[in-house]
Amino acid sequence: MTEHTSALLRLLSERGYIHQTTDAAALDALAAKQTVPGYIGFDPTAPSLHVGSLVQIMLLRRLQQSGHKPIVLMGGGTGKIGDPSFKDEARKLLDHDGIATNVASIRRIFERFLVFGDGPTDAIMLDNAEWLDKLEYIPFLRDVGQHFSVNRMLSFDSVKLRLDREQSLSFLEFNYMILQAYDFLELSRRAGCRLQMGGSDQWGNIVNGIELSRRMDGTEVYGITTPLITTADGGKMGKTMSGAVWLHEDQLPHYDYWQFWRNTDDRDVGRFLRLFTDLPLEEIARLEALEGAEINAAKIVLANAATAMCRGEAAAAEAAETARRTFEEGGAGGALPTFAVVGPIGIVDALIGLGFAASKGEAKRLIKGGGARVGADKVSDEALMIEVGDEPVRIAAGKKHHGLLVRA
Repeated sequence: MTEHTSALLRLLSERGYIHQTTDAAALDALAAKQTVPGYIGFDPTAPSLHVGSLVQIMLLRRLQQSGHKPIVLMGGGTGKIGDPSFKDEARKLLDHDGIATNVASIRRIFERFLVFGDGPTDAIMLDNAEWLDKLEYIPFLRDVGQHFSVNRMLSFDSVKLRLDREQSLSFLEFNYMILQAYDFLELSRRAGCRLQMGGSDQWGNIVNGIELSRRMDGTEVYGITTPLITTADGGKMGKTMSGAVWLHEDQLPHYDYWQFWRNTDDRDVGRFLRLFTDLPLEEIARLEALEGAEINAAKIVLANAATAMCRGEAAAAEAAETARRTFEEGGAGGALPTFAVVGPIGIVDALIGLGFAASKGEAKRLIKGGGARVGADKVSDEALMIEVGDEPVRIAAGKKHHGLLVRA
């Protein structure tokens, strides 16, 4: 492992956040002698971010923990276009009101992970609509567009993938990388930003911004990308059979969020503890060395710590107690996901309503495979109807997913 002089690169390296760095030695020297403002951009395409964005949120947290200044950049401007990076098709375009609502909602998430304020290392949140919405087309083409080669833009993987698949890439989307590079330039001018961070798919966009800042202002800025986070079985981080793992509690119950971390593969426990919790590295080393059934204790530590950070200590304690009652005592557990019904409901619709299956076909396959239970009874009849009285009816999908049907 490379020896770093700055607390920033040492922390990021030790915890496994670094995939690529532009001029690591110069960035290390800069971070060792002064406060470095660094940013990550987030397009407000929904009211909540999901676990797939958590590495980037934690990266900003690590930046602040090591004495530097996080800048959360909301893509109120670029969100009107959508990042084409490694997408098969164009995103749905949002209107101004929809973007503003999402930005306000997403800010609540960042306030749990970062300290905002006016101090030198306090986080700030900016919106690129502030400058992008005011751009005039001809001056922008003349002043900024001259620094971009179309030949080079076509060679970036994010664009090349779409073209190789003969999938449509609109001129609107093609401009995204220019606007993102311009964001870095503007943040350098407005906030003294010297660092852009992002996922590995953002490498080309980050390099563009670095080159644009150098050519237009003569300013040296830097970039860091994180590795693509996949699970030990090769799956994408944050994807479950129930869909996205949302960070907001109004889109995913506390218990489901806690259970997502509790269900971590044995092989991922140590890595996830380093990335997604503040536990000391010595304690993480001890936990990841546990074997057999004892590794479950490490998973509970992970679930408690990750949930407390995102949802609060009370939510983590409630979810842990629900899990204990559900699995150790066979109780219902007050934090289990619920689905309110009027009158009898079929088992297939119940599984879909609780989020345990995305379609009727998936629910039927679950039943056929013996994975569905009502109470303690395994379900074999996909036509089963369930009556919900005064007491909730517990539904299970496999060993790890439990929910309650309640009367509306």
